[in-house]
Amino acid sequence: MSGQSAVQQVAPQPPAPAEYRIEDLAHASGATVRTIRAYQDRGLLPRPERRGRSNVYGDTHLARLHQIADLLDRGYTLASIKELLEAWDAGRGLGGVLGLVVEVDGPWTDEEAARISRADLDATFGGDPDDDAVAEAVELGILERIPDNDTEFLVPSPQELAVAAELHAAGVPLAAISGHLRELRGQVEHIAARFLDFTTEHVFARYLGPHPPTDMDATEAADLVRRLRPLAQQTVDAELARAMRLFATRHLQKHLGAPAAAPSEPDPAPVTLPAPTLRAVQALVGQDNVAAFIAAATERELQARTLDALSGQRGTGADR
Repeated sequence: MSGQSAVQQVAPQPPAPAEYRIEDLAHASGATVRTIRAYQDRGLLPRPERRGRSNVYGDTHLARLHQIADLLDRGYTLASIKELLEAWDAGRGLGGVLGLVVEVDGPWTDEEAARISRADLDATFGGDPDDDAVAEAVELGILERIPDNDTEFLVPSPQELAVAAELHAAGVPLAAISGHLRELRGQVEHIAARFLDFTTEHVFARYLGPHPPTDMDATEAADLVRRLRPLAQQTVDAELARAMRLFATRHLQKHLGAPAAAPSEPDPAPVTLPAPTLRAVQALVGQDNVAAFIAAATERELQARTLDALSGQRGTGADR
């Protein structure tokens, strides 16, 4: 047997497929025995293999239970899950649909969560522990408790916590900050709902129907979600900047400009300045500051005339 090994090499045998009794399957999947049987009755889970008087389940049953649990966590009903799984079993594919689900459920911001200790949290907000304020922050989702850890909190949005800290340092009470956030959150959620309604009507309507989308349709829809994802925030950022510029200018004029007329007095008639004058003012101070400049110049002229009048009266009295 020259040139050949005397020891015959034996190819390794693949491991035998896992087999579970229903109690073992329940333990491995996290579902209850009752839930597994209910899924079988609804047609969500294939029937087990019958061996004598025993039912035997395999890895395919375990994988299917994990899929059902994942889809339930994402808000799908059992009826819609059944349609998705039937489409997958019919060869239409589920990968694109799950990819769409992952894309929609994914983070809508690049901001990363952080941790903060209770001691640092107290120091950030003045140094005095405030259990009520912490409880409200947890209720609002600004802080999240960490299981088996009483000394730290998870901060989903460090930017949001930093804004609250800056407002508090500027003198805003914590209760006012929380109330403002609740009001703001309701308004932002309305904007988000309107944006979703708008894109659903004009972009995603073609993917919606009585049956789950095909794998190709779901993949295309997921790509659209990825492309449209930043548009909502970009639109809100631009409109917020525009509104803040407009209202901040008005607010400043209201508090620093000439006093408002009494309610019983009629509003003064609008004054139209010559176009060359307006262009000269725009060139001097910029378009956004024209109104403030005109108001300040008018106030300055009125004050100068008042001073001149007072000086004239004093001079007249001295001549007598």
